[in-house]
Amino acid sequence: MEEARAPGRAGPRLAVARRDGWFLLLAAAVVGADQFTKWLIKANLERGDSIEVLPFFRIVHVTNTGAAFGILQGAGPLLIIASLAGLAAILIYLFNPGFAQPVVRLGLALMLGGAVGNLIDRVSEGRVVDFLKVPNWPAFNVADSAISIGVVILLWTMVFQPPEKAGPSNS
Repeated sequence: MEEARAPGRAGPRLAVARRDGWFLLLAAAVVGADQFTKWLIKANLERGDSIEVLPFFRIVHVTNTGAAFGILQGAGPLLIIASLAGLAAILIYLFNPGFAQPVVRLGLALMLGGAVGNLIDRVSEGRVVDFLKVPNWPAFNVADSAISIGVVILLWTMVFQPPEKAGPSNS
């Protein structure tokens, strides 16, 4: 039997969309910022060129056919499959009520946007553009930063936030 609703009352689907709107908007903003900055680098710097911004920070134009820190070079198809699996996991968590805490959702949104940003590069060009460089660290991009910040947020919540209390016990 269908539940009666008051006129103008949002149904279950709309409630989910409203609750998740900021999550999806943040993920889309990360993808947009990532793709825009990569476009700027490709349009203004030849591959291998760099510009010193500060003594400890450079803008470079390098590409990476592997994963983070240059591992798995040339493993494009494997990385695409892994990225799709990661995206699926993030979306499953998005709709899991156990992950409804805003801080957790913030971390997931950043990870989703970063994963999509790098996946776009892998699928369209077979490599990811990296352009932010600090000493003693591989070059990275906006997507990498968002993924890293998202992971830190999730780890922080796992370590420092108290677990949800279970319901009343039967004892």
